[in-house]
Amino acid sequence: MVTVASGPRPRQRCEVNLSWEKLCAVASAEVEATVSALPKSLRARAEKLPVTFERQPKAGMQADGIESDTLGLFTGAEFVEEGNVPLPPQIILFLENLRDFAEGDEVIFREEVRTTFLHELGHYLGLDEDELSERGLE
Repeated sequence: MVTVASGPRPRQRCEVNLSWEKLCAVASAEVEATVSALPKSLRARAEKLPVTFERQPKAGMQADGIESDTLGLFTGAEFVEEGNVPLPPQIILFLENLRDFAEGDEVIFREEVRTTFLHELGHYLGLDEDELSERGLE
């Protein structure tokens, strides 16, 4: 499931001006293709994990220590800890930050959506930064 957060549009910072709708469509297609390519056991878990698209981390997130240029974020309990937790698990992808990181190149944007999604999925599955780095998901 992919949801899109709306809100005031911040100033564009990249050379190529992809509309918000196009960013969402491209990112959604990339996340769906990535999930479809996962091994069956991982795919079943990933299909249940909501993915939300936001433009950039909001002020509240930044106040909690999330950097303004963060590409993605996993929130909630890891798969092994699910149960009575205050927030359900989800992945948030910050599409304008990903677009800026890709310098407006759609091919690189797709690659970064895939890499960031897999990185955050790895956190959901309990991997730490070193383990993700070992897998090329930095």
